Amino acid sequence: MRKTSAVLATLSLAVLALTGCTAAPTFDGAACDRSNDATGLRDAVTVEGGLGAKPDVSVVSPLHLKETAVTDLIAGDGRAVESGQQAIMLELSIYSGDTGKRVYETTYNPDQGQVSNIDYWATQSPGLADVLQCATAGSRVLAALTPEEFGEEALVGLGLEDDDNMVFVIDVLDVYLSKAEGALQFNDASGLPTVVRAPDGTPGVIIPDSDAPTEQVAQTLIKGDGDEVTTGQLPLVNVMAVGWDDKTVVTSTWGQGPTGDLASTAPTVAEALVGQTVGSQLLVVTPATDGAGAVAYVVDIVGAVTVPTQ
Repeated sequence: MRKTSAVLATLSLAVLALTGCTAAPTFDGAACDRSNDATGLRDAVTVEGGLGAKPDVSVVSPLHLKETAVTDLIAGDGRAVESGQQAIMLELSIYSGDTGKRVYETTYNPDQGQVSNIDYWATQSPGLADVLQCATAGSRVLAALTPEEFGEEALVGLGLEDDDNMVFVIDVLDVYLSKAEGALQFNDASGLPTVVRAPDGTPGVIIPDSDAPTEQVAQTLIKGDGDEVTTGQLPLVNVMAVGWDDKTVVTSTWGQGPTGDLASTAPTVAEALVGQTVGSQLLVVTPATDGAGAVAYVVDIVGAVTVPTQ
């Protein structure tokens, strides 16, 4: 697991988004591959520099496309992106096909890297959904998008012509787990909820017909083999919370993307994650308090990033 300081990109949640790599990765359940080599694009665009560093890019311009072209300049051997909601960390630069000039770039600063997901980037440029699907950690992706795939509003926002083709150089630095992955653990505590899981990891929580605990209880349901979450780190989690009394879902990040905001929304649950390993799934039951009933939380730790110090 790549450890780095990070600032979470704002996705659909408050802060900002188990299987490992396979020979034939999937994206949202459908098999896909990245074997297509856009030779013409490689001839038109030269990229130099190391992965994660600001690239030196030369574009033979003006560059005109009939359709979007994608090729992996470096094919990483890390984890593959399996869904639009899966957390990723990347750096990217964008160049005008008409002029060859750079029009946008991320920070290329490991202390300010952004954890995001494909769904987020697709809101900025729709064509990135296809460009990034099934990409693997450690890859450098070269893509050229038509105006339609890039997004006409985005072109206007950058002060470019509405028929400009855009060139992307994208370094996929890390791909986080999509769900808990590890060894199932035996727990003999009675009177606590039972957790079942869909193939994509989405949990189902069965609340027993008994009183809730009067003190917080935590169980490790799956023990991951990743790094331990340490004090000062921000765990990336998928979480589902179910009210004990009414047995209804209070909140869930599944289908939206992992969050790093657990310390704000459920601080005692976040504290229970310290010392746990990435890939683990925890069941945490918080007792009733004045004005709030007991809640059962199922938390998948899909990653951890270090919060930058000021």
